[in-house]
Amino acid sequence: MKMKLTALVAAGMMAAAPAMADLIVPNLSYRTGAYGANGTQYADGFNDYFTLLNERDGGIGGEMVQVPECETAYNTEKGVECYEATKDTGALIYNPLSTGITYQLIPKVSVDKKVLYTPGYGRTSAKNGKVFEWVFNAPANYWDGASVAVKYLLDENGGDLNGKKIALVYHNSAYGKEPIRTLQGLAEKHGFTLSEIPIDAPGQEQKSQWLQIRRDQPDYVIMYGWGVMNQAAIQEASNIRFPMENFIGIWWSGSEVDVTPVGAKADGYKALTFHGVGMDYPVYDDLQEFVIEPGNASQGGEHVGSVLYSRGLYAALVISEAIRKAQDIAGASQIDAEQLRNGFEQLEITPERLTELGLPDFGPEIKMSCDNHGGSGMARLQQWDAEAKAWNLITEFTEPDQEIIAPLIAEDSEAYAKESGITPRDC
Repeated sequence: MKMKLTALVAAGMMAAAPAMADLIVPNLSYRTGAYGANGTQYADGFNDYFTLLNERDGGIGGEMVQVPECETAYNTEKGVECYEATKDTGALIYNPLSTGITYQLIPKVSVDKKVLYTPGYGRTSAKNGKVFEWVFNAPANYWDGASVAVKYLLDENGGDLNGKKIALVYHNSAYGKEPIRTLQGLAEKHGFTLSEIPIDAPGQEQKSQWLQIRRDQPDYVIMYGWGVMNQAAIQEASNIRFPMENFIGIWWSGSEVDVTPVGAKADGYKALTFHGVGMDYPVYDDLQEFVIEPGNASQGGEHVGSVLYSRGLYAALVISEAIRKAQDIAGASQIDAEQLRNGFEQLEITPERLTELGLPDFGPEIKMSCDNHGGSGMARLQQWDAEAKAWNLITEFTEPDQEIIAPLIAEDSEAYAKESGITPRDC
């Protein structure tokens, strides 16, 4: 398939892809701008997993995978430009790692019939496949994360949060505002008081917010941040001597880049995650043999094994497994985006399959369907050991509170369907 390379380069393509490609999975990445330090690591993991499949296995089902990369700088307008520049090249799926870009692409992929995969970010109610036919956000979403955090705090307090105070420190954007409704519902259910504290991007300056926290003295702080906001918040928390063990970030506030700049004062900080940590998995041995040692690693392999590298790798794994499923269903190795959507809707990644893929106990079981595009929503907690400079998993995978989340998913998705003139599918 002839790729329109001039259009791709004009949109910010970092490197020209080969003229022929069997399976095209664009990488809408950001290596520049305020969030480049985060986006770079994710993009490297995403690239390297597909390189591994190409070099070790000859691709997926005998078809090589091409991953043309387009720089968005975490800018919504640029992200849409990258999408428009690549959508007619045979692209199967998009994973833009940006809630803002995701919101703009949802109506576009529905018209263009392209798959949008937004693991752990994007529009939470896209879990409802009856309304969001082309969008998938397994294994977990923002509301799942908020619920699992509260479940953890319940466990820490003998099942009782009545009278406790929890502050939500959040990125003042569509992303940061996502968990508010969930936490409000959980506060009503469990009797804790919720305070909401926005921080404007990029978030270097937040002294006034932490003075408010020192004044209000919440028992716990939950953070939905990204980029430099995270490390600034952790530093400010240490400045007011807020106990790190009572500070919990969402998974986008739980990478090495968030804690290492703070040094020893970040010790004990906690964050949610929907995947494993570190490199003690067989897949990393294969990456070393087939990708890193031959010199094929994205950007030279500087970030191999970091939290965000592993998250990008995990996203690529889920996409590759959906491609395999789509090939099985179609009875052919070459597939289109509609067939890939069918693969996602019938995708099941069991613990046994994860072990086969070299990532035992790395993520929760993923099982999707026509109406469930978000999986189980399970997540776990990790904690930062500043001396060892490592994240340690401190809980098992935990299910979110669907009694709170399911009605919110239904309400939000039904409202979107009504305003967009969408008739929900009969699943």
